Amino acid sequence: MKRFVISAVLLLSCAVSALAADQKLIALTFDDGPRPYVLYGVNKAGESKVDSLLNLLDQQNVKATFFVMGWRLTPKTWGERHETNIGVTCIDAAKDVLKRGHEIENHTYSHEQLKLFEKRHGAAGALADIDRCSTVIKSATGEQAKYLRPPDWILPADLRPQIEARGYRVLTIASENPIAIRDVNSLDYLCVGKATQCPKPSLAESALKQIAVREKQGVTTDILAFHELSTTVTTLETLIPELKKRGYRFVRLDEYMKLVSVNPPVSKGR
Repeated sequence: MKRFVISAVLLLSCAVSALAADQKLIALTFDDGPRPYVLYGVNKAGESKVDSLLNLLDQQNVKATFFVMGWRLTPKTWGERHETNIGVTCIDAAKDVLKRGHEIENHTYSHEQLKLFEKRHGAAGALADIDRCSTVIKSATGEQAKYLRPPDWILPADLRPQIEARGYRVLTIASENPIAIRDVNSLDYLCVGKATQCPKPSLAESALKQIAVREKQGVTTDILAFHELSTTVTTLETLIPELKKRGYRFVRLDEYMKLVSVNPPVSKGR
């Protein structure tokens, strides 16, 4: 059975690679939002300046995919206490994200690691947390989530088939996904606040190196995983133009999957 699974993954990788061989694509994604102060920026006295992520994406004509925490999409919520309240709720920010042509997907409702969540609440509880996120996304935006990125990419092996049976595509950095549809971890969370492990010489250069390694493996399609952080725009101001200069085209995740992927799982109902 193990040999069969490995063979199936290899065949799937070859199929995906063949479909994507003549393309240079980037699906730019962001986790942990909506964070209005990151999306719109902060520029007022007494607050640390934060440039607008949405404005940068508009300026660069880049459409992205945002994996949101469901709890943020509840009425009158603007974020956590340490986040600057700019007078825009997370729900209003999510609606604007869609209006600008971006995509919103599922990062679970609680944002708790699913392995721990399953241990405390069982598989049914973990699935309910995922579905709850999709429910609030649909309620706030009218859109149905199709993709799930588990918090910290940690997912119990027994849970994945059940998630896929509900119609979700699971994004991961693990080898279960063929390399072309395997997340590229930007490591941006290592560059926030007092963090001392930020890649050198820069986060943008680190991402470019990861992409170059994949190119040597014959892969020129990448799902880049970032977070909605106060430092994100500074990195992307360098990274996006450089990738364009190297011939890459930015697309939303749904288009990316159509161009490079095999058929999605068939939903058996949520």
